[in-house]
Amino acid sequence: MPGQLHLTSKQKLLHAFYYLVLLLFAAFYLLPFWGAITTSLKSSAEVFTTSPLSLPDRPTLEAYVAALNHLKKPLINSIVVTIGGTFFSVLLGSMCGYVFAQYRFKFDNIIFVLVVSAIFLPYQAILVPLFQTIRRLGLYDSVWGLILAHTVYGIPMMTLMFRSFYGDVPKCLVQQAMLDGYGPWTIYRRVILPSTKIATVTGVVFQFASIWNELLFALVLTGYDAMPATVSLNQMMGTLAAEWNVQMAGSIWLAMPVLVLYIVMGKYLIRGYMAGSVAAT
Repeated sequence: MPGQLHLTSKQKLLHAFYYLVLLLFAAFYLLPFWGAITTSLKSSAEVFTTSPLSLPDRPTLEAYVAALNHLKKPLINSIVVTIGGTFFSVLLGSMCGYVFAQYRFKFDNIIFVLVVSAIFLPYQAILVPLFQTIRRLGLYDSVWGLILAHTVYGIPMMTLMFRSFYGDVPKCLVQQAMLDGYGPWTIYRRVILPSTKIATVTGVVFQFASIWNELLFALVLTGYDAMPATVSLNQMMGTLAAEWNVQMAGSIWLAMPVLVLYIVMGKYLIRGYMAGSVAAT
């Protein structure tokens, strides 16, 4: 047929080789997850008598019940910290991004570079002063201490991301809103936010996953009362050395919220990344 792409035998073999390599990488990536699922469905006795990758003879959910009992309070702490940290970091980061994208003031570029440069600071570089600050504020071993830490650490990344999105908003929309008598806050709330919903979804998913899976801040800034699920799971690995099924079940409990979020918001996340890359060019 006219216009139809005809592949030579060499090109077909090359394409088949590429697909085979991709399948091997996908299988290698999914293999640990498969092992965790099969192990979590086995009894403690069956774990040591069968291969980790083999299907259980008699599937059971006992390990999930045991893991949930162990992680119940830490999971609640993780939910509170993740929702709080995500909300405040996305809100404040979007406000900063709006200011840097839509307004010009003295030293604005220098201030923006200083804010964004905090992205490149590793956790270890700020851990000691952060711990001292949280303790002096009386927030050690509290969910509010973790929320504050994740908010402060998340603002630079959110500022960079939202500035990229908001810089692509047509200036005529902002100018028309100003002619209608809208102030900066009203423009942000009624014009900027509704026109960049994908940016907000992208920021929420990114921050949610980062905070939910974070371990180092949680290890240093909490004790028993505010311990999140990542720390509790880490302790479970040491205290329940012989119960691999319970540990794997705990890992799956911990992975499910982020996995579900990516499945539900995946298409919006891809649109957000694509729109952000186009806006940044």
